[in-house]
Amino acid sequence: MGFIPFQMERWQSTYEHRVRYNLSESGVHPLTVGELLSLAGGSADLSSVRLGYSQSNGTDELRSLIASLHPGASDRSVVVTIGGAEANFVAFWELGDSHRPAAVMLPNYMQVPGLIRNSAGGFVPFRLREESGWRPDLDELASALAAGAGFILVTNPNNPTGMALTAAEMDEIVSLADRHGAWILADEVYRGAEVGDDPTPSFWGRYDKVLVTNSLSKAYGLPGVRLGWVVGPEGMAERLWARTDYTTIAPASVSDALATIALSPAARPRILARTRRIIRRNLDVLAEWVESRNGVFSFTAPDAGAICMVRYHAPIASLELAERLRRDHSLLVVPGAHFGVEGTMRIGFGPPEDELVQALQRLGSVFATAGAA
Repeated sequence: MGFIPFQMERWQSTYEHRVRYNLSESGVHPLTVGELLSLAGGSADLSSVRLGYSQSNGTDELRSLIASLHPGASDRSVVVTIGGAEANFVAFWELGDSHRPAAVMLPNYMQVPGLIRNSAGGFVPFRLREESGWRPDLDELASALAAGAGFILVTNPNNPTGMALTAAEMDEIVSLADRHGAWILADEVYRGAEVGDDPTPSFWGRYDKVLVTNSLSKAYGLPGVRLGWVVGPEGMAERLWARTDYTTIAPASVSDALATIALSPAARPRILARTRRIIRRNLDVLAEWVESRNGVFSFTAPDAGAICMVRYHAPIASLELAERLRRDHSLLVVPGAHFGVEGTMRIGFGPPEDELVQALQRLGSVFATAGAA
């Protein structure tokens, strides 16, 4: 069986540290260890962390903190993983069935769809419709479930669009899942990074066949900690924990300690407030820039996350455009082709404001001088 690479991650992993301006990142500018400890009140001390194997499903304290964010969950409902990537992987590994397709929200973060294809499985899409502001086509989801889909994959808030499902849309997805006995795998890594004041609702607690994944990478600005988690029914969490024995065995002890600090009642609200400040300020910068380009670009403003899909109006394929921007202008964006949406690029607007302004100026000048052609 052949191997299908994860296009977007290969693109970012190869080039993100080799360009002057990186607009491919999907989180806010990361915190330093010192900044994290300061947000926690400055009293935390990592010097006593012993560098042995940590509790393999996450320390009891950390799992209790994560469970407290999901009403009705206990520490036995939580498995701590190495980032959201391992969380999604073990969840897919449990739910995937090569004899049944999955119902996959598209566009989406393409890790799980890639895993499905690499395991010789299949999926049936239900699309977010750009013409309606990236709202989900739930008739397509109903058809996918009627065709035998065993689980539903959603990313909410969505990557790459930043769209968040409404409560009514979530209720309809749950109703369809329940009707067909399907599981829901909900990647909620952008919860907490909202543009508005209202938090994004979780799929947790709406249905008994739900696995929720999350991490410290996006809303918390701590991607280098490489710590994520899955929350699910206790019996399911036990099975997922057993699967991590085959992958990474245990989270890094330092990462577990840093995550416990980040999710503490003292630090967590301050971290999320910082994230929202960055997103709101920088989204205004991006929106003003798009408006000033006289119709060259258009986009639907995101509900959450420091990402959005920007459509460009120029006769060039997105892969070619992204390569030219990288090669000739030291500017990295994610081509829309990586998400199956041609004529677009995913722009991450989470860098420091001055860096974002400079990067957008460079991007605008490329279109102004050559029409991107």
